Amino acid sequence: MSEERASYRAAGVDLDAADAAIEAIRPHVERTRRKEVLDDIGGFGGLFRFDTRGYRRPVLVSATDGVGTKLELARQLGEHRTIGVDLVAMVVDDLVVTGAEPLFFLDYLAVGKLDPEHVEQIVAGIADGCEQAGCALVGGEIAEHPGVLPPGRYDVAGFGVGVVEERNLLGPHRVQPGDAIIAMGASGLHANGYSLARSLIEDRDLGADHGLLVQTLGEALLRPTRIYARDCLALARRGVGSVRAFCHVTGGGLPGNLPRSLPDGLGAVVDTRMGEVPRLFRLLQEWGPVTDEEMWRVFNMGIGMLAIVGDGEAAVDLLRAREVDAWLCGEVTTQPGVRLLGLG
Repeated sequence: MSEERASYRAAGVDLDAADAAIEAIRPHVERTRRKEVLDDIGGFGGLFRFDTRGYRRPVLVSATDGVGTKLELARQLGEHRTIGVDLVAMVVDDLVVTGAEPLFFLDYLAVGKLDPEHVEQIVAGIADGCEQAGCALVGGEIAEHPGVLPPGRYDVAGFGVGVVEERNLLGPHRVQPGDAIIAMGASGLHANGYSLARSLIEDRDLGADHGLLVQTLGEALLRPTRIYARDCLALARRGVGSVRAFCHVTGGGLPGNLPRSLPDGLGAVVDTRMGEVPRLFRLLQEWGPVTDEEMWRVFNMGIGMLAIVGDGEAAVDLLRAREVDAWLCGEVTTQPGVRLLGLG
């Protein structure tokens, strides 16, 4: 009688599947390559030759983030590529708030059971996001966690690095009373507020359009986050509108994030009636019901990024020329705090 021997595979970790996944994602990593990348995936660290010749005092900026419970909706619908775009967006658009150009990105993917095709979908989306942002995907980690995560479940995290000339750093230190606040339209919920959203759609048909007209509810909720990095950099580098700061509208919505871009002693007034709140947000609000204040505190409400500038009209013109839905929505005030007009 032969004795059954223990193995990593029997314990739930498939090294052959891991090797297959790496080969499947290789072409996606390659299409994000920048000239500064020195190696291929598979090493212990990604190599990036940073050329300092174009800078006098370069400042490296780093950021990390995840996608939250939007992952659960992706699992329900069996669509995982958009999650990769969301992951990159959450990181690179935090970097660009400082005026930094995103240089490179790494990801961490933990799965219950490794499925190479499933992994390829996620990493393909990450590569899509990196291409949109202009940064290189230089490496990452795929970890199989049997007994901790059930098959079909996963979590992702991303880490990015960017660079900005010190004298060009954007932020609260540049903001002045009377500066204009420009809104940039969101593509959907992006990757925030999904714990509330999922509770509001619990009994709703994700395959129906519910008056959304061009897409189903499920498609609308999974729509990937718009990446603003290149548009923000174009605005800052051309000096159009004299950019003071950006504000990435993520968890906490506009009232939770805009104060992070304002100096002590100054505040802002934002007129929520200047832009049209997309139908998806109105549906979620009706299904709650949810108050206006709570909606604006949890969701982006159709505004994914804000720019604080000296000349609002010039900034809006440039953004619209780049096919960004942009509009003047408020101004910086000498009265501290953020006031939202038009609620209730």
